[in-house]
Parts: sequence; C-alpha cells; structure tokens
Amino acid sequence: MKTLKIGGIVPASEIALGCMRLRDVDAKTAEKLIRTALDDGINFFDHADIYGKGSSEEKFAEAIGMCPSVREKILIQTKCAIHDGMYDFSKEHILRSVEGSLRRLKTDYVDFLLLHRPDTLMEPEEVAEAFSILRESGKVRHFGVSNQKPLQMELLNRAIVGEKLLVNQLQFSLCHTGMIDSGMNVNMQIDPARDLDGSVLEYCRLQNVTIQPWSPFQHGFFGGVFIGSEKYPELNAALDRIAEAHNVTPSAIAIAWILRHPARMQPIVGTTNASRLHDICAASNVTLSRQEWYELYKAAGNKLP
Repeated sequence: MKTLKIGGIVPASEIALGCMRLRDVDAKTAEKLIRTALDDGINFFDHADIYGKGSSEEKFAEAIGMCPSVREKILIQTKCAIHDGMYDFSKEHILRSVEGSLRRLKTDYVDFLLLHRPDTLMEPEEVAEAFSILRESGKVRHFGVSNQKPLQMELLNRAIVGEKLLVNQLQFSLCHTGMIDSGMNVNMQIDPARDLDGSVLEYCRLQNVTIQPWSPFQHGFFGGVFIGSEKYPELNAALDRIAEAHNVTPSAIAIAWILRHPARMQPIVGTTNASRLHDICAASNVTLSRQEWYELYKAAGNKLP
C-alpha cells in the first residue's frame, strides 16, 4: 500500500477503511475485515459517532483488539455534529461527542476529528475553543470537516489557533464528478459548468487540504453501486476492459481512477466484504494512463467541451 501525507503532514495509507457498516456485521466478520485491511497496508480507519449510534466504533475496538501496541500502529478518525435531526457545532456537543467516541473506541485520543456536514448556526470562535481544549488535552491531534465549501472552511480557519483544517470529506466517484465537471467546462453555458461547491477541489489543493472521497462506488446520493449496474453499460464495459489489462478487478480500477488525480485524495472504502477489500487495495499499485482516465470519465456519461 502506498502512502500519502494528510494535509501535507501526517503519513497514512492512501486508501482508508470506512467503518460505518460495521454496525451491520457480526464480530467474526468485523475481525476478518479489519485484519484484511491491516494485512493489505491500510492503517487509517474512518468513523462517526452516528454510525450505528456508536455501535460501529464499539465493534471496531473489539475487532482490532484495541490496546496500546495496536493503537500506536493505526490512525483513527471520527466525526461529530449530526444528532437528533440537526447539525450541532456547539462547544458542548463537540466535547461530549469526543468523550463518547473515545470511550467506545477504547482509546485516549483520536488522530483526526471532523465536523460532520456544515452547521449554518456555527459560531467559529466556539468551535475553535472546543478544538483548543481537545488539542491541549491530547484527545484530538488534528481537525477537519466534511462536505464544506471553501468559505465555510475559511470561517473556521480564521478562528482556529495553532493548526488549520487538514481534511475535507466530499462525495466523489466516477459517477459523482461535480468537483471536476465545472473546472472542465469553464465559460460554458451548459449544466456541467455550474460551480456548486465554490471550486472546492482547487481550494483544497491550494491549501494543502486532503480530500477524502466518500461513497467512491456510488452514483447519485446513495443511488446505488455503479459497478455491474445496468444503468452504466458503457462504463462497466470500460472498467472490465481496463481491469483485465491491469490484472485487477473493476472495483480496483474505480479507486485507481480517484488515486490518479494529482490532488492526492484518500478514498474512504466502506465495504464489509474482506475479499472485496483485498481486491480494492490492489488499486494502490495501479497507475492509470491519461488516456485510460479520460476514457473512464467519458464512459460514465461525461462529455468534454
């Protein structure tokens, strides 16, 4: 498994395991999945306090056999802010959520804490105060956000003292390409030219913020997996052909397509199938050509101007 530096600072596996669906599997399946991840070089694990109402964090700690010798070899990220049908960036909620995650994960600290979706009622100074308490107490080492635009991040960065945001989790896949579509269709009067996210891709590259694509196999907003879907015959034909050429699976090629982008993104893979995870990890050893990358982009239904 190749590595990258999150935010230009923290070395990590370039593919991360998303642990949301651990809530749905038994202990044996969870243990096999985590062991496969570690054996294939994944050392970064993504959580959130709302995944299974905390049960995903608990199952992870049990599956990995959390103890000091294990903890020092891995990076743990969790997220907070979504609860009771609202978003909550209040100081009290952030601190309370972190305490709950630490207890469930059986650890004294998390490497990254992300604010889970934007809270329009956010008070940047209040968030900054919570971050300061968590950092100085050693309970959180680094911070980030999910699904935020550049100016939302700037509001937070202006208030945070000591460290800027290092991560932004954003939905991105071969069939969810809004982050790059507008940049490919500049000055065009067509739908793909609409900038819906404030040029967040370019902003993150300029600010050395690592983008973590979530749902890298989904189309739409949890519309389903595009691999093998009858809705995407041209894309699947291209994935199959390129996968065969590289001696990997179509799923690995879908991840290799993300890894090929020079923004150095870190895709969050959420499968609970250990065999599939092993196959996906092969993406780290595949470098798509420019021709292959654009072939897949167009096969997914995108047109170049």
